[in-house]
Amino acid sequence: MKKIIKLAGIMLLVVFAASSCKKENRPLDLSLTPVGTLATPNDNADVKLDPTSSANILFKWDAASTDDGGLILYEIAFDKEGGDFSKPVYKAVSDGGGVKTEITITHKDLNKIANAVGIASSSTGKLKWTVIASKGTNALPSSASRTLQLERPAGFAENPVDLYITGSATEGGTDLSKAVKLKKVEDGVFEIYTSLKAGDYYLTDKNADGGKKYYIENSVIKEGANVVTVTGTAKTYRLNYDFTSATTKSSEIQSIGLYMSAYNTEIGTLNYIGNGVFEAASIPVEFYQFSWGRDERYKFIIHTATGLEYKGSTNANNVSPAGQAASYFYLVPVTNSQWDNTYKFDPSADRKNVKVDVMLQPNAYTHKVTVL
Repeated sequence: MKKIIKLAGIMLLVVFAASSCKKENRPLDLSLTPVGTLATPNDNADVKLDPTSSANILFKWDAASTDDGGLILYEIAFDKEGGDFSKPVYKAVSDGGGVKTEITITHKDLNKIANAVGIASSSTGKLKWTVIASKGTNALPSSASRTLQLERPAGFAENPVDLYITGSATEGGTDLSKAVKLKKVEDGVFEIYTSLKAGDYYLTDKNADGGKKYYIENSVIKEGANVVTVTGTAKTYRLNYDFTSATTKSSEIQSIGLYMSAYNTEIGTLNYIGNGVFEAASIPVEFYQFSWGRDERYKFIIHTATGLEYKGSTNANNVSPAGQAASYFYLVPVTNSQWDNTYKFDPSADRKNVKVDVMLQPNAYTHKVTVL
């Protein structure tokens, strides 16, 4: 009898618990009134983009509403001028992880959005924007939208992370896996010291299949599968490609001189041997005798087809190279000052011959002096 009573009690508890669960299992309230008013920027606002700066635009709107005061999240959506936002070209959650009724978008990102809607570089075009409010699975776009007119500068919306040069005119030939990598000077700007011979070349962001391809037309960088044709004898160049402005520069490099400060002249010539390296196999060195001691300072002069450029140390005054970090030998543009930004030969180089290598390669612009 006790067992029956106990079993009956357990069953009553189960029924009560089930009944309680049913009472608490209320349907989720997804009711939502979408954003009604867009605040800023004004409709048809005209923006001249400067993606290389920190400039930005603040987009703001009135809050959506819900019956139970539940959490509402927001996304801004962009579309082509004639689009209906059914397939927006770009969406982003608002500030505060989607909670705030505003979002700050940089000119750099707006430049990418403008490119996505088909506004070409160096041109002006329009796009539309609106706000999508959501509560749970219920997402509703605002019935309001605004137009933004954007003026894009020259240059690319997406700069390559890496850049290679390849083709029959290049040192790596047509084998894409041997494409020659350029030095990234800054975001979107690349440089290389290399030789070009008769043939053709193009630029790519990968030394493997599937990379984007670029070519040069009238000194302007363009994306596409065209090639650049090179004629004449092989020459050494410094090639510079600036994707932020879609421009390119080319300078013929004739040689590099080893300049010794005390003599105020070049004591040897380095010639290009390939792979970004200039070399002099043997240069006689003799320190200059002053009353206070023997002077061993030097730097480099790059001879281009249009003039002279000086490369030297980041330090205005230097110490002896023994025991110094690799950065001691780094090369940066300097002035033609006779004494400033020079290096010092190791004392053992006095009255000896030295082998000098200048390496202008992607990992670093540097040099090495070997006493023979």
